[in-house]
Amino acid sequence: MPIVKVEGIYFKRGDNQILQNVDWEISEGQQWGLLGLNGSGKTSLLSIISTYEIPSSGEVEVLGKRFGSTYLPELRKRIGYVSSSLEKFSDYFWHEEIERVIISGKFASFGIYDKIIDEDWTRAHYLVKEFRLDHVKGKKFNVLSEGERRRVLIARALMGEPDLLILDEPCSGLDILAREQFLEALEIAANNNVHLVYVTHHIEELVPKITHVLLLKDGQVVAAGPKHEVMTSELLSETYQVPVSIEWIIERPYLSVK
Repeated sequence: MPIVKVEGIYFKRGDNQILQNVDWEISEGQQWGLLGLNGSGKTSLLSIISTYEIPSSGEVEVLGKRFGSTYLPELRKRIGYVSSSLEKFSDYFWHEEIERVIISGKFASFGIYDKIIDEDWTRAHYLVKEFRLDHVKGKKFNVLSEGERRRVLIARALMGEPDLLILDEPCSGLDILAREQFLEALEIAANNNVHLVYVTHHIEELVPKITHVLLLKDGQVVAAGPKHEVMTSELLSETYQVPVSIEWIIERPYLSVK
């Protein structure tokens, strides 16, 4: 069973054609990076596979559930989501202890409106330790550094043990130390039986755990497949519309403009 399968999808907002004839399949065991310029359709494609948008046409299947014949809010509970846009979390989490922020991920809600059971606290404490947040346990979300907040949010996304975890430019705005700490957390996440879709403008963030890459340009697929086959100078130059070269260092790619 594919984790994600989109076939011939088009997505239009008003008169703006955002996605055109996109085919993409994520198989079990694969971890994906998603690259493209601003306006290439990345966010719209993410919104569709995370069940928050419906394509104008085409077929979508996520975790074995086909859009049009499944209850999307229930499916959404099996999908974790982490974004660099911390502002949208702040009002809900700002004065919460980090353990409660993490536990809220079980309910796919901002805030906790259901009963917390002992097993929830056990898993939250496990995730605090797993993501090296012991030094801030019991502290309020608002006193954490930005890098620590991002690690809390990835732990929150894993609280409900999702099958699919979408990360939308999660390292945006982080300094190099916080970024590398987050990417280390990403490697941990990949070991938690979850399938990743990682979106970034900075290809060096594609850690060795990322196995496949999708390139988008003007709402269309340039290439999709194993990362070493897709991330060539030629295909990246076409995607970014500027001549570039790529170098691999310890299984991480680095880009330079020619």
